[in-house]
Amino acid sequence: MKLLFLFALPLMGGNVFQQLYTVVDTAIVGRGVGLDALAALGTVDCLNWMMLGLAQGFTQGFSVRISQKYGEGDLPRLKQIVAQSAVLTVLIALCGAVLSQLCLPLFLRMLRVPPQLQGMAALYTRILFGGFPAVMFFNYCSAVLRAVGDSKTPLMAMSAAAVSNIILDAVAVFWLGWGIAGAAAATVAAQILSGIICVWRILKTPELHFSRSLLKPDAALCADLARLGAPMAIKNVIIALGGMVIQTVVNGFTMSFIAGFTATNKLYGLLEIAALSYGYAVTTYVGQNYGAGNYSRIRCGMKAAVVLSLSTAAVIAGLMVGFGRPITLLFISAEDAALVAAAGQTAYHYLCVMSAALPVLYLLYVYQAALQGMGNSVVPMLSGIIEFALRLGGAALIAFTGYQNGIFGAEVSAWIGAAVFLGIHYYRSVKRMEQTQS
Repeated sequence: MKLLFLFALPLMGGNVFQQLYTVVDTAIVGRGVGLDALAALGTVDCLNWMMLGLAQGFTQGFSVRISQKYGEGDLPRLKQIVAQSAVLTVLIALCGAVLSQLCLPLFLRMLRVPPQLQGMAALYTRILFGGFPAVMFFNYCSAVLRAVGDSKTPLMAMSAAAVSNIILDAVAVFWLGWGIAGAAAATVAAQILSGIICVWRILKTPELHFSRSLLKPDAALCADLARLGAPMAIKNVIIALGGMVIQTVVNGFTMSFIAGFTATNKLYGLLEIAALSYGYAVTTYVGQNYGAGNYSRIRCGMKAAVVLSLSTAAVIAGLMVGFGRPITLLFISAEDAALVAAAGQTAYHYLCVMSAALPVLYLLYVYQAALQGMGNSVVPMLSGIIEFALRLGGAALIAFTGYQNGIFGAEVSAWIGAAVFLGIHYYRSVKRMEQTQS
């Protein structure tokens, strides 16, 4: 338990700073530009999450094989995997940047973005989509470092990037008056900085050095890495599509509801920080022990991870219910006091519903990470399909009934369905693994 917690702690710090990108953007745009700008960010929030999920899915898949080879002590193969992962990262980054720009008009139509918000939403998203290579760059470098047990450098990178993002955000919006475009540009610049810091650490880690000859594409190895990374990326995209369906329904509601929903969605990133960090820790822990053939240690570590996750979720949920109302109001500003009050009420109600179900979300991350560490990326992908189906069903029901607050339950039901599915498959996998070893 101590090992997992100490490994995850710097990751939590790094994820806090990474979420500050979004939170600071939201707060500065909401306060410095206005309620319409805040709502515009909310209408396309799922698109930005989709691109981030794509980057995290592929690179986390690559890190599974790296951690397994590191656990085996096979350094020559480790270097080759790091090199081939870099090649795939570049290809994915370039393709993602181009395709996302081409598909943006279609996405905006699918999301039914209100006409008065389309200009701001499109401008903000185009800039972030253009910075997708920077997102891939950082996520690849941090995934490689995590796979070999370095969780401190990603913290250093994200803390430096977050501070620079806050400064650049304030300058761009309040001083230069660049509005929503300035906030997006500041985020991209900060992401580039975080990637550079991680590269600096990789260059100082001998186990990760590779020669240029290893950059020559290896079809078999690239296929293996894609088999691990693609399902995770697809899962994240599917979940984002579910978010798009929910957002499409929300975009048909009042401006105050859209703004309140947006404010809490920004806090969602903070709610899941520890879950994401425990997930990264479990993937590395399980992957290295799986590579070393130490299966009994995997079960022991997972017991500790479950206890840590449930305890952390309970603490965070209590804090959000107790102090969430004033926190959500930090994002909301308008001349109409009634509008602000309505948006704040929506935000707090949504926050309470999510907080109550937070233990389920944390278990979802832990079981998913364990399966990834064992090299199983198909089951997590299927769990994403389950989440999508439940969100789709919830959205259809809400669109039919017109009950706005029902949208909050659609999110929670998706978590429950996926967590149960992943938990069942995890325990089945462990049982088969131990039977094979015996």
